[in-house]
Amino acid sequence: MVDITAINEKIKQESAFIDLLLKEIGKVIVGQKDMVEKLIIGLLGNGHVLLEGVPGLAKTLAIKSLSSAMEAKFQRIQFTPDLLPADLIGTMIYNQKDGEFTIKKGPIFANFILADEINRAPAKVQSALLEAMQEKQITIGAETFKLEEPFIVLATQNPIEQEGTYPLPEAQIDRFMLKVKITYPNKEEELLILRKNVASDFPQINPVVKTEDILNARKLMQEVYIDEKIEKYILNIVFATRSPKEYGLDNLSELINYGASPRASIYLALGAKAMAFIRRRGYVIPEDVRGICQDVLRHRIAVTYEAEAEDITSENMIEEILNKIEVP
Repeated sequence: MVDITAINEKIKQESAFIDLLLKEIGKVIVGQKDMVEKLIIGLLGNGHVLLEGVPGLAKTLAIKSLSSAMEAKFQRIQFTPDLLPADLIGTMIYNQKDGEFTIKKGPIFANFILADEINRAPAKVQSALLEAMQEKQITIGAETFKLEEPFIVLATQNPIEQEGTYPLPEAQIDRFMLKVKITYPNKEEELLILRKNVASDFPQINPVVKTEDILNARKLMQEVYIDEKIEKYILNIVFATRSPKEYGLDNLSELINYGASPRASIYLALGAKAMAFIRRRGYVIPEDVRGICQDVLRHRIAVTYEAEAEDITSENMIEEILNKIEVP
């Protein structure tokens, strides 16, 4: 038998640093609580996060703030159409004096990688990033280097500008644990943003969490209890994206080109555990799964031309699936 009370107490004590992290980031990020939480969930779940939103919604600032609040190495890479794989991972440099090649490591060798406007780089650069994201390693010449943990790619993309952009390959999109969509702040939040940015003393973020805290939290998160009923609930949601007719969602069968991959099931479980950890709980409840569902699935469901013509998005379909599948 699993001692849920003991796990609960342990999680309550060990997850105290989450409040410190949220408080420190809150110095500069107004509102956008959901975005900040999803970034932390990506960090705890050892997954990469793609942020999508129009310019000026503090996507880059949120990522920089998260890395500043931790004692970790941070690198910002501005993706452009003329970027080369060597600009990302490094290259071999010939030393005339010694007559030998030496390796110069690129900016990818860090804990936090901010891939700004990731969809502006061509396929060769994306494939170089893909190895780092999936294998947590980099190959330069004949040598392969393991990347230091924690390693997380936090990418941004602008949905409204298509000129000079390259659609991300499906294989790469699937490797992002979460795709978080960011919306405009409300009036009260924007007033606070305005005041903070015109004031003479803009708040500074101090490191309050060590990388060891995150690595320990990842190990502890494995102990978060997830009941078999919740596991089946996750599988039903994912399988409903592949075989909607079996779940009484006949109307979706003509709208979904292909459903979510097995990574969706894995990341839904990991995301739900991370959500429970942030909420200082030692067990997963259905609301944890529902709370992370859109971010895990929205980029894993390919819609048909019919759906696009009717202006039906993957988010609409996920909402319909969640309303249909019985909650345990």
